[in-house]
Amino acid sequence: MTIYSQHANRGKMQVLATYRALEGVRSVTVTSVESTALAIPLVSALNRISAYASVPIAVWDERGVRVACYPADHLAALVDQDARERLLEGTHSLWYEYVKLLLHEALIDLDVAMSSVPTPVQTAVKAEIEAEAGALIRQASKDHDPEEDGNARLCEFENPFVTFDSRRGNIYLGKPHCMEEERSRLDHLEGGASPEHLSQAVGNLRVLYEAHARSDNDQANLVIDSSLFIDYEPWEESDRYFLNVFAPMPGDDVETWQLEIGQWVPDDPEDEDGSATGEPILHCVRATRPTASELIEVLNLGRKRVQQLADWAVTPVGEALDGTTFVVTNRFDND
Repeated sequence: MTIYSQHANRGKMQVLATYRALEGVRSVTVTSVESTALAIPLVSALNRISAYASVPIAVWDERGVRVACYPADHLAALVDQDARERLLEGTHSLWYEYVKLLLHEALIDLDVAMSSVPTPVQTAVKAEIEAEAGALIRQASKDHDPEEDGNARLCEFENPFVTFDSRRGNIYLGKPHCMEEERSRLDHLEGGASPEHLSQAVGNLRVLYEAHARSDNDQANLVIDSSLFIDYEPWEESDRYFLNVFAPMPGDDVETWQLEIGQWVPDDPEDEDGSATGEPILHCVRATRPTASELIEVLNLGRKRVQQLADWAVTPVGEALDGTTFVVTNRFDND
């Protein structure tokens, strides 16, 4: 329910908190730091924490026959260090569990940013987080009367006062219609899955998210669309190879993971800059969920050498991609 920013003032950088109140939009100074380099990571982490904490209590869960509220369990992690690990647990819904993953990462990033600032700044930021958490908890519990305090922070339903850093891959926050669109994608992926299948899907999402977040491959993307996968296409690779890792869909009768290596083939061989079609070269299909470490290994190795995907692309059926645990199960150039 709060937007954070930095502002130069008398040789320092002020960190400001701006929020809606009954009497209008207010801005207050959270703290001051010595440089922009110290302010930027603080502001970025605070904005993300506020967004991920606020949005679930500002929208309806419309997956069932009747609309319902999303849980507010995630708010405890803002003020209780021990509660953070619970952000990595639960199976409420794909969207809510994804928000919790993003909140967990933002809290870790705030810890890193706080390690570079003096104790008084740390104390001020912690007090700000507690103020934000308290306001959100009161909002979620409906145990407040804004008219009692005209300066109290407000979180408007379907219109939370938040921002975010789009470079972090946070694709569903922002304007209400954008939130609705991206939340609908995850709800569609969930597709009314049974509790068992939903639990499996949430676990798959956590593995993909962890692999994407922890890998050194800055060209890999976590994709949430008609399916859930990580894609990687080396920008420097002239032969246009690509790699995808697909998680099972929640409603699949047989759950299998699939690593695919393919190549973009020009639709017009004489026009290499024109449209192209992705042609699969090989698949590595497995019935068990890979660990995040296994996926990180693939992504890091793929990024380490420009020609790595081309080298993997010639791996015969029955052999593992060099340096990985993924075994080739079928090739399409031998069909």
